[in-house]
Amino acid sequence: MIRVALAGHRGRAGAEVALALQAAPDVDYVGGVGRADDLRTLLDRTRPQALVDFTHPGAALENGLAAVSAGAAPIVGTSGLSSDDVDRLQAACEQAGVGGIVAPNFAVGAVVMIWLAERAAPFFEAVEVVETHHAGKLDAPSGTALATARRLAALRKLSYNRPEKVSLENSRGGEEGGVGVHSLRLPGVVADQEVLFGLAGQTLSIAHRTTSRAAFGPGVLLAIRRIVAEPRFHRGLDEVLGLSSSEG
Repeated sequence: MIRVALAGHRGRAGAEVALALQAAPDVDYVGGVGRADDLRTLLDRTRPQALVDFTHPGAALENGLAAVSAGAAPIVGTSGLSSDDVDRLQAACEQAGVGGIVAPNFAVGAVVMIWLAERAAPFFEAVEVVETHHAGKLDAPSGTALATARRLAALRKLSYNRPEKVSLENSRGGEEGGVGVHSLRLPGVVADQEVLFGLAGQTLSIAHRTTSRAAFGPGVLLAIRRIVAEPRFHRGLDEVLGLSSSEG
């Protein structure tokens, strides 16, 4: 049995992940903490092998570092961490000899979507990413959208339309390495993303729809099992699935 604790167990995503942890036959779910709780007390009392974090960008790094100090692998599903934050967490994990992961998205389908998009990118001149999330999401664009744009931009030079006249500021959204990025925030949505490719006379759309936050559970469990068995640091669920650019 793998002992696992959870930070953010009362949140929208955290509550679903808690159910997945409780249902897994090989996981001993030792408890969760929220904003008003003391994480270090839980870590000292339960000595988990992994700490799953679905909190917010201002807390995720410190939670991850606390986990490493307690000998637990940080499994971070909170988006909005900077590259420096991820570097700090990786360095701490490597120094302590524990594994870990920071993943912009733990939905397996979202990871496969990015992998498919990478394979389509060399054949198209332009690409734009449109992500839609619930109205309460704290960051924009989503970590998944930003990761998608950066990975596609690294594959080839892309054409990005910059209009001569803009009647409404920011109506073209953002741009990352020649990839347009657009963020929508609406009630009634969980997390969707569409990657739109364009070439003369044709388009290609690769989309992933999250119908429930239960979608994060299988990916979290895959990451826990792999990282506890093979203590190394991963930057994304794609590495765990063997779908990273270097392995594809």
